[in-house]
Amino acid sequence: MTRRLRPTLRLRLTLLNGVLLVGAGAILVTLAWLLVRDALRPTDELRPGTTVLLADGRSLDAAVWQDQLVAAASDELLVKGLLALLAISVVGVAGAYWVAGRTLRPLHQVTATARRLGETTLDQRIGWSGPDDEVAELARTFDAMLDRITAAFEAQKRFVANASHELRTPLAVMRTEIDVTLSDDEADAAEYRRMAVVVRDASERANGLVDALLVLARSEAQKGRLLARRTECDLATGTANALSAMSREVERIGLRVQSSLRPAPVTGDPGLLDRLAGNLIENAVRYNHLHGRLWVRTGTDGRSSWLVVRNTGFEVDQADVPGLFEPFRRGGRERTGARGSGLGLSIVRAVCDAHGGTVQVTAQKGGGLEVTVTLPSADQVPTGSGRAEVHRQHPGPGRI
Repeated sequence: MTRRLRPTLRLRLTLLNGVLLVGAGAILVTLAWLLVRDALRPTDELRPGTTVLLADGRSLDAAVWQDQLVAAASDELLVKGLLALLAISVVGVAGAYWVAGRTLRPLHQVTATARRLGETTLDQRIGWSGPDDEVAELARTFDAMLDRITAAFEAQKRFVANASHELRTPLAVMRTEIDVTLSDDEADAAEYRRMAVVVRDASERANGLVDALLVLARSEAQKGRLLARRTECDLATGTANALSAMSREVERIGLRVQSSLRPAPVTGDPGLLDRLAGNLIENAVRYNHLHGRLWVRTGTDGRSSWLVVRNTGFEVDQADVPGLFEPFRRGGRERTGARGSGLGLSIVRAVCDAHGGTVQVTAQKGGGLEVTVTLPSADQVPTGSGRAEVHRQHPGPGRI
């Protein structure tokens, strides 16, 4: 089957330039033809019946001679003008095709680069070095898009690797304990009871990680979309429940808790919002130190409601603060062996995004963090997804 000629952008630009060039040339030839016909009227000033003597000796009426002169000049001008127009059109169209090709060359580079792209070739870039025009802007935009895609792929690879590691660890512990105990012919009931406790703890850790991954996936799936479940709830209630759930751990490490839980009405998924408050409180307690302090505050100004959690603890480098929102990152470090899965702030950010809110993190001088979550209040409708912002110092809606 014959391949149909594609109406490419280069072909359309060439045809457009050709049409404009031929049209302009035709107008000029027509104007010249009309001017010659109007200008060659020398006998109009002579008396009627005047004759002229030609070079060949013939005598001819002036009006007839003028008509013959105008006709001959017009025909010659028309023939030569059309030939010149044809030549100029051919050269112009060929030149337009060449210029359009050079102008659109970066687009071909973009297309070729896009066709070569794959999981193993995401490092390729256009690297356009021509004039700073619209084409250069397109090339830079395409390269920036590739940078974002590459970063997303790398983050996905790290996520899968870390998730596999985190899940493999408790499974390996369970299998090792079971194999060791079963291979011991002299194992008694106490040994089997000890094995059961270890297996239970490992299974709880694996189950907690799976639950966290499901919450994260559920939150990410609703990012930028209408929530599947929307009811009115209060951040203060969820925060109070989270503090109550961590009361034993708070007492164990001797934390001093100062709270001011004023009503903070919001509209959203109660399960996700409770998990948000629970993760913030758990992180503030888990990464605190003995006899440290914890400040918790909720409130609203009518347009937005907020939850502020500030804690003492080890000092976090400012450069590590953005990494706290990445999955499986604990204090800016990957898989340190600390308690928890490293998904706490990742879930917090995803829940905020799903509810059209923002989360801000400030590294405190002397150690610890202050996390401020701001969500639209119950009478406000989220208009878009939120974002995680990092600030060196941020007073929030007021300190406790």
